[in-house]
Amino acid sequence: MQTTSGQLSLQKYTDSHQRALAAFQLPEEQAKFTALPLEALEANEGRHPVVIIYGENPVGFFVLHNSGRVKDYTDNPGAMLLTALSINHVEQGKGYAKKAMLLLKDFVTQHFSDYHEVVLAVNHKNIPAQKLYKKAGFQDTGRRREGELGEQYIYAISVT
Repeated sequence: MQTTSGQLSLQKYTDSHQRALAAFQLPEEQAKFTALPLEALEANEGRHPVVIIYGENPVGFFVLHNSGRVKDYTDNPGAMLLTALSINHVEQGKGYAKKAMLLLKDFVTQHFSDYHEVVLAVNHKNIPAQKLYKKAGFQDTGRRREGELGEQYIYAISVT
């Protein structure tokens, strides 16, 4: 089952997506802030890979977590953590990331109905990502944590 807006949709990862995700590339200035899909793919208990599809083509990817890792970002037991958002470099600049984040609420409601918030960490130097998340309705919670590349801002969005 998928969540759709026009030709853009969010789908739970399946093996049929692997070949397209393996071809993803990111410029170095983006790659330092996220993981390529195959690096983040490890689907297991509490990790839920999601593929951003345009038409029939995978153009992006992220992971939703409902594991113990979420506690590093929020005390809310009804929250999921979003990590590893990326759009394949050749597909960037087309609005796919923003549209995908706008579909996120419906996707979580449809597939993870026990959860009512999504949190994420964004590096203080990653201004484009901060702008994207804010445009999609995420808010800076004021919480901070230290990441591999320095301070991270914790953003959240209500799903209900």
